[in-house]
Amino acid sequence: MTGKTVQAIESGLRYLSDEQSHDGSFGPLGYGHNVAVVSLVGLACMANGSTVTRGYFASTVRRCLNYILENCQPSGFIQARAAGTERPMYGQGFATLFLAECYGTTDDPRIREELSHAVKLIVSVQNDEGGWRYHPKRQDADLSVTICQIMALRAARNAGVSVPDGTFQRCTKYVKSCQNPDGGFMYMLTEPGDSRFARSAAAIVALYSAGVYDGPEVERAIEYVIRNEQELYAAESGAYYFYGHYYAAQAMWHAGGKRWSKWYTTVRDHLIDAQTDHGNWVDSIDEVNAYATAMASLVLMMPRNYLTILQR
Repeated sequence: MTGKTVQAIESGLRYLSDEQSHDGSFGPLGYGHNVAVVSLVGLACMANGSTVTRGYFASTVRRCLNYILENCQPSGFIQARAAGTERPMYGQGFATLFLAECYGTTDDPRIREELSHAVKLIVSVQNDEGGWRYHPKRQDADLSVTICQIMALRAARNAGVSVPDGTFQRCTKYVKSCQNPDGGFMYMLTEPGDSRFARSAAAIVALYSAGVYDGPEVERAIEYVIRNEQELYAAESGAYYFYGHYYAAQAMWHAGGKRWSKWYTTVRDHLIDAQTDHGNWVDSIDEVNAYATAMASLVLMMPRNYLTILQR
């Protein structure tokens, strides 16, 4: 955590705080209103040490929290209609994760109530393979959506909300079943395919979140990610660039040692160089770049170890 790193983090978080609307969303109607993006911004501020009630970015966290709570439905589904997303279970996962982290810093009964409802919905729509897909239905599953739900459920359990052991056991089996012989992971069991960097990094985090910290599957997956690191940097303008960095940093953080030290210094310098003079990072997803800036900030703050879901 060099001085330059700290400066980049603070600039990124100030940018997000300045761009946030009064209702907690970001920018015009669209992606900046997605509960996943709002939750990621809240998590980024919390990763810097702020909470709902304390810290320099406490007001930003509160607005994010209020936005999520306002978009919690009685069924436990969390979705903002203004976002117009076609893949709402991503939002469900990140929003539930954010609620769990918030509840861990306060005893607000409304947060626990909505968090409990959200967890029950996730558990109820796990499909027979053990995973989740774009919509809250017990149909097909893919690895990318599944990791969001596993992290959310782990965070909820950390915060004291009950999650059935069987749910973790089934999702662990699903993730392991998606691993290819090269150590990487396919996207779906029903459509076997090649391994890819971003989802392979995400799969490692899924296993960690499910309580699988070592073993042959984890080791082969880490080796795959290390071998294919350049795939991530070559896709700098691609849709999975920040997604891949977010999960790869978590995977290497938990791996620790020289693997982490080498990985972090490389990604740290790369992200700092890519930051604009305004403090944000740029992607092709939303006009405000809240998603990219939150993801990059979370990666840079990994060594601070403040979020319970990221702690070793």
